Amino acid sequence: MRKPNIAILGATGVVGREIMSITTELGVEFESIKFLSSAKSAGSKIQFQGKEYTVEEATPDSFNGIDIVMASAGGGTSKLFAPEIVKRGGLIIDNSSAFRMDKDVPLVIAGVNDDDLRNHKGIIANPNCSTSQLMLVLKPLHEKATIKRLIVSTYQAVSGAGLKAMNELTANTDAHRAGESFKNEAFKKPIAFNVIPQIDVFTDNGYTKEEMKVTNETKKILHLPENTPISCTAVRVPVYRGHSEAVDIEFEQNISPDEVRNILKSAYGVEVIDDIENYEYPTTRDADGKDPVFVGRIRKNIAFDNGISLWCVADNLRIGAALNTVRICKKVIKMGLYGKVTV
Repeated sequence: MRKPNIAILGATGVVGREIMSITTELGVEFESIKFLSSAKSAGSKIQFQGKEYTVEEATPDSFNGIDIVMASAGGGTSKLFAPEIVKRGGLIIDNSSAFRMDKDVPLVIAGVNDDDLRNHKGIIANPNCSTSQLMLVLKPLHEKATIKRLIVSTYQAVSGAGLKAMNELTANTDAHRAGESFKNEAFKKPIAFNVIPQIDVFTDNGYTKEEMKVTNETKKILHLPENTPISCTAVRVPVYRGHSEAVDIEFEQNISPDEVRNILKSAYGVEVIDDIENYEYPTTRDADGKDPVFVGRIRKNIAFDNGISLWCVADNLRIGAALNTVRICKKVIKMGLYGKVTV
């Protein structure tokens, strides 16, 4: 099969630039590539694999002849351009939340539910960043002992809210240390030296949209029964990069901490750091700029029957966004799932 023509939509953003870097790292083969953005960034120059490219403003005609679009430009942009991409016979791998819960759109973590890719109709959704790292940990454990109940608490870096949020952490920290007043804009509360128990807006049930994303996306990706009890609390912490999660799982079958360690040591995309006697457990610094989801603090949960508690950390800009996008792209190419879209 011929090599695909690829476009990166949102190329000048934080995740877009990460997608560019990982495309090279993973050796994605393509016939041609173009970089698209809003009018504001159009005309800027990008260096990619030894060549200089001019960033183009995204318009419907930008996708003529494009087979695969890796998109990280926001839900509104994805909703605007996805129909145009599909109409032209292309496939969009979308990082936004625009299509994640659409029943006709596969929600995919590469290495977890690859077979769902075969069901795409021109749109493939990349899950929420906190869901992404969690799935690589849960999938092999679910296959072994079947998840009965799940409670997750996430501690999410400011980069999950974009460059503006990262800049605000720096400015807020500087102001706090200098004893100066500071007006926060990216967050509802000051982020410097603080922990904020809100990510996204609150919904009618008291959970935030971010928390419900974890709940609903987990069920969709792992094909869990709709009535599976899952609860999430999502917290923003003053860390630039790297999401952490405290995970409590009740299984249908008995499973020991040692079994969990052994399963995860051989699991795709996972690395175990778990030696509490030597204070070895993963932190966000361990994950910065790296691909695996790091897991530690694996222990028997004393509140649940057949329960396990663990801690996992990952670079949210990689596995939570760009890395999974590019991995999906590689899977699509390998499986020959592009250039065949019918509307």
